[in-house]
Amino acid sequence: MQKITEIEDLIKLISKLPGLGPKSAKRIVLKLINSRDELIKPMANTLVQVYKNVTRCNSCGSLKSNIDGCTNCEKKKKKFNKICVVEDIADQWSIENSNIYKGYFHILGGTIASAGHRKEDLLINSLVERVNKEQIDEVILATSATVEGQTTAYYIQDSLKNTSVKITKLAQGLPIGGEIESLDDGTLYSAFKNRSKLNSNSD
Repeated sequence: MQKITEIEDLIKLISKLPGLGPKSAKRIVLKLINSRDELIKPMANTLVQVYKNVTRCNSCGSLKSNIDGCTNCEKKKKKFNKICVVEDIADQWSIENSNIYKGYFHILGGTIASAGHRKEDLLINSLVERVNKEQIDEVILATSATVEGQTTAYYIQDSLKNTSVKITKLAQGLPIGGEIESLDDGTLYSAFKNRSKLNSNSD
């Protein structure tokens, strides 16, 4: 294969994406090169706009447009009394697409024990602020059924102990070690429907 610095750099970048290795990255790069006007140019322009205008909301952790604001917490037309806490934006999208939950989301941005994340890095303090400010009745902990996910859930429960909010967690249907974004709609429905109460300081 001919060594062209720009191509090599692009292959390395694409191979860092989830589920892609060097071979897959090479095929994608070749497809892009063969479709310069149809793919490379519009993709480059779109990536620049995403980099400039899309960030994580400092309050809820979801994606927001610097132009339109956050549609999860700032621009929500309907007011809800529930917040579903998830680890990543992919988890939020999975639950939204299943249409089994109507309420706010709070995206932590990872777990306490995951590489590169400390308690201070997650938006847990912001969650407490939202519960106190937005008259929330229930916080649903939808962290993964992994050691890291459960550790994070326990820490969140402890952080909310001085509030009157009801804390629940996803129950039956969530397999041990299961990650939210990989679950099918039926499993998610069962997990939400059978969620269990964790604290005893509320009805």
